[in-house]
Amino acid sequence: MIIAVMSDTHDHIWNVQKVLGIVKERGVKAMVHCGDFVAPFVLKALNEGAVPVHGVFGNNDGDQFTLTRLSLTVLSHVTLYGLVGECDLGGFRVGFTHYRPVAEGLAASNRFDLVCFGHSHEACLETVGRTTLLNPGEVMGKDGHPGFYLVDTTQGRYDRIDLSS
Repeated sequence: MIIAVMSDTHDHIWNVQKVLGIVKERGVKAMVHCGDFVAPFVLKALNEGAVPVHGVFGNNDGDQFTLTRLSLTVLSHVTLYGLVGECDLGGFRVGFTHYRPVAEGLAASNRFDLVCFGHSHEACLETVGRTTLLNPGEVMGKDGHPGFYLVDTTQGRYDRIDLSS
C-alpha cells in the first residue's frame, strides 16, 4: 500500500493541489497529515482527493472546533484525532502527532511500524528500535523545500517528493 505523509500545509493551497495530483497519479490509498492545516479550506481540498485522510492538530490550527465540525459533518474522507492519532493501514501501524517529543515517545513504545510528526518544517527519517520515525518536512515551502513523503508499506520504501518545481 502507498500512503502519503505530510505536514505543515499552512494554507498553501497551490502546493496542496500538487500533492493531490501526485496522490492520484501514484495510486495513494491513505494520507497522514501531521498538523498545521490552518484553515478549513485546506481540509476541504484534501477531502476532494477522495482518499482517507488521517490528521492531528498542530500549533497553528487555531479554530479546532470548526475543523473538527467539518470533519464530522461535511467531509467524508477526513478524520481528525486531536494531539495524537493512530491507525492501522492494511496491517501497517502508524502513529502520528505534530510534536517530536510526543513522536519519540510513540516510537519508543514499539507499537508502531511508522511514527510521523511535523512542526520543525525539516524533513528527517530515522529508526528508533524497530519503528521508523519520519518528519515529512513542510508542504508550505516557507523554508524553501516544500515536499512530502510517499511510503510503500509493503516494500518498506520512503521517498521524499519535492514540490519546488
